[in-house]
Amino acid sequence: MVLQAFWQSVSAWPLAQFIAASPWAFPAVESFHVVAIVIVLGSVAVMDLRLLGLASTTSRVTEISNDTLPWTWAAFGVAVISGLLLFISKAPDYMASPYFIWKMVLIAAAGVNMAVFHVLTWPGVRAWDSNAAVPMAGKLAAALSLGLWITVVFLARAIGFTLDLFTPT
Repeated sequence: MVLQAFWQSVSAWPLAQFIAASPWAFPAVESFHVVAIVIVLGSVAVMDLRLLGLASTTSRVTEISNDTLPWTWAAFGVAVISGLLLFISKAPDYMASPYFIWKMVLIAAAGVNMAVFHVLTWPGVRAWDSNAAVPMAGKLAAALSLGLWITVVFLARAIGFTLDLFTPT
């Protein structure tokens, strides 16, 4: 299979080989990845819980957004970089894992959800910024966001415990 050969070549890169073979590199990169994901999920949860009217209802939505968004994007950047480093070290194994594939699909879905929210709902934020009653579209986006990101974390843990089950021979 052409893709299998490609993923094998990726895992043969010197950096990939170093990460895979080093007793400290993979755990160190994975630690950065986990901390970054925790910050992403935490900052997203703060915003989503506000949109759902479950937390920080006395704070303006825009204020919470301004406080959390820089953390979300910075941590997401670290998660992407560290995730790519982890991926290249075992590319064929990850690409054979349905948990990994679903994790990537759900991260993309979370991005689409955020984009739709910002295009369709966010432009009217001035009308409901200080009001605890967020429009239903905002609440739906927040609930979907929380569900997607929690599932991403579940899938990430499943990858770690099942990767050897899907390792190509």
